[in-house]
Amino acid sequence: MATKTIADLDVKGKRVLMRVDFNVPLDGERITSDKRIVAALPSIRKVVAGGGKLILMSHLGRPDGKYEPDGSLAPCAKRLGELLGKTVQLGPKEVVGPETEKLVAGMKNGDVLLLENVRFQPGETMPDKAKKNPDKKLTPEQEKVNKDFVAALAKLGDVYVNDAFGTCHRKHASMYGAAKAIQAKGGPAVAGYLVEKEIKYLHEAVAEPKRPFVAILGGAKVSDKIKLISTLLGKVDRILIGGAMAYTLLKAKGVSVGKSLVEEDQVEEMKSLLAKAGDKIALPVDHVATDDFKAGKPVPVAGADIPANLMGMDIGPKTIAAFGKTIAGAKTVVWNGPMGVFERAEYAAGTQAVAEALAKATSAGAVSVIGGGDSATAVEQMGLEDKMTHVSTGGGASLTYLEGKSMPPLEVLDPK
Repeated sequence: MATKTIADLDVKGKRVLMRVDFNVPLDGERITSDKRIVAALPSIRKVVAGGGKLILMSHLGRPDGKYEPDGSLAPCAKRLGELLGKTVQLGPKEVVGPETEKLVAGMKNGDVLLLENVRFQPGETMPDKAKKNPDKKLTPEQEKVNKDFVAALAKLGDVYVNDAFGTCHRKHASMYGAAKAIQAKGGPAVAGYLVEKEIKYLHEAVAEPKRPFVAILGGAKVSDKIKLISTLLGKVDRILIGGAMAYTLLKAKGVSVGKSLVEEDQVEEMKSLLAKAGDKIALPVDHVATDDFKAGKPVPVAGADIPANLMGMDIGPKTIAAFGKTIAGAKTVVWNGPMGVFERAEYAAGTQAVAEALAKATSAGAVSVIGGGDSATAVEQMGLEDKMTHVSTGGGASLTYLEGKSMPPLEVLDPK
């Protein structure tokens, strides 16, 4: 990645405005997984040790431009303080304004301030509102709200650092506007260590893969991954497809899928995609099914065709063996999406087997990149996270990057 990073900066005495991703899961005020906070620690510690004044920004959940107590970053400030062994002050619920500016003015070198949830401010997500307009432009009122928030954020910092990969597909105020505003007043805008690491592995996996290069795709909707499949077809040696999205592709091949989840409006397009793919795409040859999603028991289906009264829930043992053999021979593997309804133990075997096969291949020298989202959750739950080369912190962002789409928050950063 030809982008300047936090390693290129001398932050002593500087106010460092850093965007992080503290969108952590909560049970009341208890953080159930602090993985995202821990992932940001290298960049945070770099600023603290370097004598910078660190002002952190993050979102949490989806508050619609107004304060919501359940969306407060207070639990994150507390947990980060515990991890750093020092006090992390939380900003006021207004996020920006005179009170926040006073807190920043009183900071000493090495201090850490966490601003409140940036999505409490309507200006944070205003660029998303533009997507609802035919010309993709903000109204004058929306534009002013967005610009005012950007200016208020930029007023707080001398340096901008993006270490929130999970939100790098969003052209939000704290992700894009604040970086440009810092640059406009002569300050640097660079990548943090986490963003640098994410891009390194995602870029190398797709642009410079060791071969054979295998992609594993799963999840519910094939429509969410048409662009990704099309992009990968010209790069990979094999694509293994499981999850509910496989049933739309199987139907396109003329295979009976029973009551399985199918995107009927995608069947014709999948016929064209399969014709283009030739033998690069591997689909399930057997299944674990049920007659009732909520109350039914698992039913093994020995062949590719699923009986009319059943719906597919996971890949079967023959598919597991075939996929495992392909993974064992791979040198680079990118995985995005589970093989079945892995949240339920009776339908988790396919996802578990793929994860174990991938861990084994990694130990034998393969490069394994888990593309965030449910795949990352599954790997973490199965205790195999440390067995993979890289587990992305951003599901949507990793998909966008792998698809080759524009990512403005990354493109705005200072080039090397």
